[in-house]
Amino acid sequence: MEQDEIYLRAKKKVENLKSFYIHLTVYVLVNLMLFLINIISDPSYLWFLYPLGGWGIGVAIHGFTTLSLGKLGAEWEERKIKEYIEKDKV
Repeated sequence: MEQDEIYLRAKKKVENLKSFYIHLTVYVLVNLMLFLINIISDPSYLWFLYPLGGWGIGVAIHGFTTLSLGKLGAEWEERKIKEYIEKDKV
């Protein structure tokens, strides 16, 4: 496999991982907002659980397809790219 192709594949994997972290962050923030709206407006009916559960399934699937942890940033991206390149060489 050519070096450029290995690099592009690794970069794509890192982009997928980063998009999962963004997805997870948006999920948490939006559902926190929905929880607060629900508790303030009508605490007797917990409707926020429906979007929490439905969207949670999507986040879980996204997470299972990505399967990696780490901190975001340029250094993290480069470290992950190098890691995927090393894996592709084997």
